[in-house]
Amino acid sequence: MIEDGERRQLRYVNAGHIARATLEATAYQSREVVEAMDADSGVKLESLKVDGGMVVNDLLMQFQADLLGVPVVRPKVLETTALGAAYLAGLTVDLWKSRDELATHWKVDKRFEPQMSPSEREKRMSRWREAVARSRNWAG
Repeated sequence: MIEDGERRQLRYVNAGHIARATLEATAYQSREVVEAMDADSGVKLESLKVDGGMVVNDLLMQFQADLLGVPVVRPKVLETTALGAAYLAGLTVDLWKSRDELATHWKVDKRFEPQMSPSEREKRMSRWREAVARSRNWAG
């Protein structure tokens, strides 16, 4: 049950706030995946190539670059998973000679460089982790 004070606070939240929170949560979660990959592989990420529907959002791509502290590179062709399947099929029937030939088809649309300071990046990640920890066991 929402109480009167909570109802007044909710009046100031709009769809834009929810959309922004969704985009930011995506970037925070991606950072956690990258940290796990770094820890498991011992290989530090130097840049992140992205694809898919959400990458059209410049705010998300810039925030992702800021949280990761590395450039985020968006290709001209956003659905590279489907394109990769088509390339594989083309290689199978000798439409293309090699994977090196296919690599020449990949073009950059936009590169997002990190702009956030390392201290701000870590402060935000710490607050994210605190929020995640507080949210555990809410539903009972």
